[in-house]
Amino acid sequence: MALEHIAESKLPTQFGEFRISVYNAPDGKEHVVLSMGDLKGEPPLIRIHSECLTGDALFSLRCDCGAQLEAALEKISEAGRGAVLYLRQEGRGIGLGNKIRAYALQDRGADTVEANHQLGFPADAREYGLAIELLKCLDLCHIKLMTNNPRKFDALKAAGIEVVERVALESGRNPHNAKYLDAKRAKLGHWLTLP
Repeated sequence: MALEHIAESKLPTQFGEFRISVYNAPDGKEHVVLSMGDLKGEPPLIRIHSECLTGDALFSLRCDCGAQLEAALEKISEAGRGAVLYLRQEGRGIGLGNKIRAYALQDRGADTVEANHQLGFPADAREYGLAIELLKCLDLCHIKLMTNNPRKFDALKAAGIEVVERVALESGRNPHNAKYLDAKRAKLGHWLTLP
């Protein structure tokens, strides 16, 4: 997979000053690396975060995505180094329109996995080849991975990325997303503790 680095700049945020780098991928989408500090040396904190317009930008309480993104940025800021790989694979890879269709099915009682299946999609259609290529572009093969997702963890390890530590990233549980988080734990095997 050929990635093209197309732009880079400073990005001051409420969590500190980051560097934003934009990469164009063969899928025609632009993906982002948001980094802080020197990533060389000790394995840095890395968050592989899939785009979630509703959670990241519109502050939805239906998921924990926005809360996880904020928690990751806070942890990177506290450490003084690390990166978020922001991948444009909305709705666990099914796209925004289909995610909202899945929400409508959830409003009628389906859980997040059942809703995706009813729409003809797998429970999680995301791919991590792009994340692996971005890590290679950053010359990172030893990382501390901020995730609760065993599939993400296993994909990186299978590609030869050494995850020296998994950092749990549980945040944002509320009455609106409790069923969603419970389904992720029960049906997708996510490493989530009980409320």
